[in-house]
Amino acid sequence: MTDPSPICPLCLRPIPPNAHQSWHHLIPRLRGGKGGPTVLLHQICHNEIHATLSEAELARSFNTPEALRAHPRIAGFITWVQKRPDDFHSKTPGGRRAWKKR
Repeated sequence: MTDPSPICPLCLRPIPPNAHQSWHHLIPRLRGGKGGPTVLLHQICHNEIHATLSEAELARSFNTPEALRAHPRIAGFITWVQKRPDDFHSKTPGGRRAWKKR
């Protein structure tokens, strides 16, 4: 029997071997997280985190999966993505976060 797929700590869905996936530093590397804890996420979940929050916000207030899931935009994303297949991937809608446009 093979090992079960890891579970994405953001959307709580399995990450099948064929799914786009990546490691997320819970504290961004440039904000002191180099060598710190990481979590394996679906790539679409990782993209949504970085499209929603700045590195400063991630380091200061959103450095755990629980805190990320509590953010209103990310909570809405999770509700949406949980209705998709476990290996679903698409471009992240909504463009870059607003602070990048200022």
